Amino acid sequence: MLRFIIAKFLKTDELLYRKTIAAQSLKTLYMKIHKISLLLFLLIVSGFQWFAATTIYSQNNPASGIQHPASSIWKWTLVIHGGAGGQAKGSMPADLEKQFLEKLSEALKTGSSILEKGGNSLDAVEAVVRFMEDCPLFNAGKGAVLTEEGVAELDASIMDGRNLMAGAVAGVTTIKNPVSAARAVMEKSKSLLLIDDGAEKFAKEQGLEIVDPSYFITPERKAAWEKMKMSEEKHGTVGAVAMDVQGNLAAATSTGGRMFKMKGRVGDSPIIGAGTYANNATCAVSCTGHGEFFIRNVVAYDLSALMEYKGMKLEDAANYLINEKLKNLKADGGLIAVDKEGNIAMPFNTNAMFRGYVNSEGKNGVEIY
Repeated sequence: MLRFIIAKFLKTDELLYRKTIAAQSLKTLYMKIHKISLLLFLLIVSGFQWFAATTIYSQNNPASGIQHPASSIWKWTLVIHGGAGGQAKGSMPADLEKQFLEKLSEALKTGSSILEKGGNSLDAVEAVVRFMEDCPLFNAGKGAVLTEEGVAELDASIMDGRNLMAGAVAGVTTIKNPVSAARAVMEKSKSLLLIDDGAEKFAKEQGLEIVDPSYFITPERKAAWEKMKMSEEKHGTVGAVAMDVQGNLAAATSTGGRMFKMKGRVGDSPIIGAGTYANNATCAVSCTGHGEFFIRNVVAYDLSALMEYKGMKLEDAANYLINEKLKNLKADGGLIAVDKEGNIAMPFNTNAMFRGYVNSEGKNGVEIY
């Protein structure tokens, strides 16, 4: 009897022991599952936060998510212009013509020195336009033409063909280099176009150089303004387009507008799609000429659209726009452009267009007529 009781007790104890072990195993398994679930939850939350942070709309990251990445092709191209219009061949004094050609060459060197080292197209076009804004020969920055009130009101824009981001300023009178202000708008704000004192306040906050409005007025421009008659209206622009070794395209344009223009008048130069456009899928464009016509015909974007939707080659599309479409409207002007293969176009329908080009294959030149 005693042996039976002891055996039963031992059997019961063994069952309790097994149940205890099983319970501990289940508890351990539960704890492991709980830790794994918690880890997965944290990973999902972190991923969601990262996604939300990178898709909030800003100029640095468009909500549309449009991207046109390019593969490295290890060749580059730069095209510049100093405005269309002016005197017929033979009318300009030889020494002045020489000065223009020299400054165009210097502008090309400014941009090519960036591109040949593998620098990006955006830096190159900004540097070129800054150089031309600082040169009093051109109608941009220092040396810009004056409004009817005798003030230089400046406009500029810049566009990145890689992601279709753009920035612009208009009607500014104290920003030394408007093109750099345009780039700051693109990269450091949620806006695309800022005007007048709002643009100047923003530029100052970004640490850009601010000058007195008199800085932009040269004796030559002042004299021209004082003698101005409606039949002698003068205009011009500066611009640059580039393709870098990564195949990315960029464009920038800057201007003082038209001589004796109405206060507050804005032309095509700061209007994306009219005076400036860049898209890695097609081309980069900078225009010069009678801005109102370029705005109404969205010329810069139209060039890209003709290539993208009609399959036209860059040169054919550019010539059609300037020498047919605009000419038929009695609109004067020209444009410079480079496509995703590095091909260039520089058509104009005026007496002259100050222009130049250079590429990684050693081809280069500066021209006026």
